[in-house]
Amino acid sequence: MDFKRALLIAALLAPAAACTTAPDSYPSLAFREGERVDGTAEPAPAAPYVPPTPSGDVLDNVGRLAAEATSAHQAFVEEAARLGSTVSKGHGAQVGSDSWAQAQVALASLESARSKSLVALADLDRLYVGAALEGEELTRIAELREQVVALVSEEDATIERLGSGLR
Repeated sequence: MDFKRALLIAALLAPAAACTTAPDSYPSLAFREGERVDGTAEPAPAAPYVPPTPSGDVLDNVGRLAAEATSAHQAFVEEAARLGSTVSKGHGAQVGSDSWAQAQVALASLESARSKSLVALADLDRLYVGAALEGEELTRIAELREQVVALVSEEDATIERLGSGLR
């Protein structure tokens, strides 16, 4: 039985002896280069956003609408020159008189002529908003839109000036 006992003890100790190694063969627990913290918690600077140019179709439409507004404004100016004396005759006239009625009709004709510029401006506004929502570059659209706004403002001032003496 001594042999069996010795064999049993050797069998139990063999796995424990296999797990022991020399202390210098273990990996170091010191920080490795990749484990060191360097730098700051600041995010990297972002590249500035450069908006894309609107499509050629949009820019063509913007140019076409600006040309339409300019043409409509020229027609308005001619109409205002033609109807200015008719409106002037209605100033101070009795409400309901022929000259007053003709002045009202002339003003309505001018407002109708102005509507062509307003339609072009509304379409430009729609294109401007669409490009803004897409994050596109707005400079060209805004420039032409401001030109059309100036034309419409001039038309508004003309109608206001001519109609100011009517009751």
